[in-house]
Amino acid sequence: METTTYKLREWQLSDAASLAENANNIRVWNNLRDYFPHPYSENDGIQFIQMISAKPKPATDMAIVVDGKAVGGIGIIPRTDVERVSAELGYWLGEKYWNRGIMTQVVKEMVSYTFLNFPLQKIYATPFGFSIASQKVLEKAGFEREAILKKAAIKNGKIVDEYYYSFFRTQWIANVHHRF
Repeated sequence: METTTYKLREWQLSDAASLAENANNIRVWNNLRDYFPHPYSENDGIQFIQMISAKPKPATDMAIVVDGKAVGGIGIIPRTDVERVSAELGYWLGEKYWNRGIMTQVVKEMVSYTFLNFPLQKIYATPFGFSIASQKVLEKAGFEREAILKKAAIKNGKIVDEYYYSFFRTQWIANVHHRF
């Protein structure tokens, strides 16, 4: 496995072309929710960056940058009402950057960022049952599979399972203290 140096930062309008270049891929889209456009144009990227730039701070959406180019994204959706102690995690990476050890590290970094900046108790993710690579990323990042939500989603016209993975603030605190 090749490890690639990356950095996480807030999205910038100058990322739109690179965003479109990496997001406009059916293999990327197949693992994401349908609101993620396909095909993905530079205008889609501009609209996305403008929308998230208007959100209150701290930022909930970050660009994954390799060699100065935005090649993927990660973000949280803080829940509301009685679920306001939780946030859903979502992420994607351009296919050219798969299998380089990037995403597991990105997820770990986003978990730390989230618990440092938001009063949450839990971060969860729900990859499709067929998305083995995403499940492995979450497991390597310390997430635990809590449940399989059978026939809970539809993708490409097929009813599919979602796997429910979670990471708790108490785990993060224990990991931080364990390092010292």
